[in-house]
Amino acid sequence: MQTRRDFLMRATSSAFLTTVASRTWAEPEPPQSRLVARQASVQLAPSAYPQTEIWGYDGTMPGPLIRVRQGGRVVRRLLNDLPQATSLHWHGLRIDNAMDGVPGLTQQAVATGASFDIDFVAPDAGTYWYHAHNRSMEQVARGLYGALVVEEPERPDVDRDEVLILDDWLLNQDTAQIDADFSRSHDRSHAGRLGNFIATNGQYDHSLDVRRHERLRLRLVNAANARIFELALSGLNGWVMALDGMPLERPQPLSDTVLLGPGQRADLFVDVVAEEGKTAYLVRVDNGEGFVQSAFPVMPGSSNARVNMPDPLPPNPDMGAPDLAQARRLRLHMGGGAMGRLRSAVLDGERRTFREMAEANQFWAFNDMIGMTDAPLAELSLGEPVRLEIVNDTAFPHAMHLHGMHFHEIATDGTLGPLRDTLLSYGGQTREIAFVAHNPGDWLFHCHMLSHAESGMMTWMRVV
Repeated sequence: MQTRRDFLMRATSSAFLTTVASRTWAEPEPPQSRLVARQASVQLAPSAYPQTEIWGYDGTMPGPLIRVRQGGRVVRRLLNDLPQATSLHWHGLRIDNAMDGVPGLTQQAVATGASFDIDFVAPDAGTYWYHAHNRSMEQVARGLYGALVVEEPERPDVDRDEVLILDDWLLNQDTAQIDADFSRSHDRSHAGRLGNFIATNGQYDHSLDVRRHERLRLRLVNAANARIFELALSGLNGWVMALDGMPLERPQPLSDTVLLGPGQRADLFVDVVAEEGKTAYLVRVDNGEGFVQSAFPVMPGSSNARVNMPDPLPPNPDMGAPDLAQARRLRLHMGGGAMGRLRSAVLDGERRTFREMAEANQFWAFNDMIGMTDAPLAELSLGEPVRLEIVNDTAFPHAMHLHGMHFHEIATDGTLGPLRDTLLSYGGQTREIAFVAHNPGDWLFHCHMLSHAESGMMTWMRVV
């Protein structure tokens, strides 16, 4: 089992498995293909350890990379070959509500041996991902996820386009098997299920050969149950081009670190500036110390040198700002968890003390309500602008994900931040977001620290 020290920045490039992964421009999607959720064994840990039993789409880790052009159709038949019912959510995509994959809200869970037909048009270019949304704390932790890339109509000026899915796994240190206790009260009431084995694309020693002066597009996806990734560059100069799939108005130079909460994504353009024979790194920062998340050994030869800032990515449709003066005001108060001040809340229609909540393994509440309710947080009219105040009255961070729509954060001076679909909120913070309710249907709003969602942090909105 790897230790934190194994991934110090002084690690040499010889410690990493070298792979080459060039990408091609997306071909048209086939009329229909299968996506099978099934059990499999993969070599997650080093070769001295046995293979790890996972649940994966088509038995791979991560699941198949799906690439489609903007405006293209994604057609899949999800087949469930697991011992549990499952479903499939397309995270960040503004698609038809019937394709959102939330059991009990948009569809029934897909039973063992059954199938579900997926068919939607991808309206927005950007980096998205798909993952299980039934018993998601367990099923995502076992490996049920993959990336969906929706490509711009014209190829951006980059040499390479690479997807890096970041995750942590909670493994037994002797057997390298996934810890099967998914109901641990500590995980549910504290920071969530944190793994002891950190990987990129299912590889603990992820590495890509590069050439000096190459410009890479790195599509970063945080698929972890609860881990917040703080990331920096070494031997690379970079810009943040898009967040949660949505392009920024102007590229933002990456001079410090970028934070990715669970479910969040970032598109970086990076130029390789490390010398030939050296290694550049995507660095993970933990408690002020740097560890290698991905390595980029610099091979002989060089690409055409670029010194210019990249042009912005083209905007997606319907990225306009809501009218804040006309916006409907809503409030979401997050309470509970260990070291919190929640004394009681409503669970299954009855008010319970916090002790009674803990006995039911439920620890969190939104507006004094635990888990999904019969009535939505709000019923919104199509096209209605909304301002939602989110009060994190807990001791822990939460990654609040809104299905089906993107939002802007409202700064203290009233300006609007970039479009996101997941907001990382730290304990004690009050944040405000604004969006236009442009997508009809019933949309989940929940914490993407998935053990928090399982233990109370879920609600929903209806757009009619």
